Amino acid sequence: MAINILAISGSTRLQSTNHTLINIIAAMYAGKAEITQFDGLSQLPHFNPDDDNDTPPPTVTAFRDRLRLADGILICTPEYAMGVPGSLKNALDWIVSSMEMSQKPVALITASSMGELAHQSLTGTLRVIEADLPDTSRLLIPFVKAKVRDGAIVDAPTLESVKSVMESLLQGIAASRSKP
Repeated sequence: MAINILAISGSTRLQSTNHTLINIIAAMYAGKAEITQFDGLSQLPHFNPDDDNDTPPPTVTAFRDRLRLADGILICTPEYAMGVPGSLKNALDWIVSSMEMSQKPVALITASSMGELAHQSLTGTLRVIEADLPDTSRLLIPFVKAKVRDGAIVDAPTLESVKSVMESLLQGIAASRSKP
């Protein structure tokens, strides 16, 4: 059975380094997994607990369905103003009560100029929503523009770290599939 990974970029800019990173990873793992990018982050409405009911907005329902159907989730995000990009945090707020990421294998790559604070904050949020996020599935790539250029990961240690994170995600997916 094919492995289905939903990739979410924390950047809404189409030419972002994080979109590029997802495309690189998708090409690297084309034979092992189908990695599709969620492109509706900017279409999700602002989270409102009053709207988080049995009939949430259609874009939220579609997002939740995509998460539910995925075997695993790959999040690649920058850090904005020393924190999590608002659109990504908003998306995660929409799934707190519906639990689509509960026990779901997740890999988190924070790729930015610095990134430590966003990485730490997102790790905390993903653990609160019970994502399956072992330390081996997390990676911080500071100074990313020096390491990812022209559609390639040009820094050998970064490339090896990305491979390690993805192998961890694939192992998590295999383990979750073997659970009764």
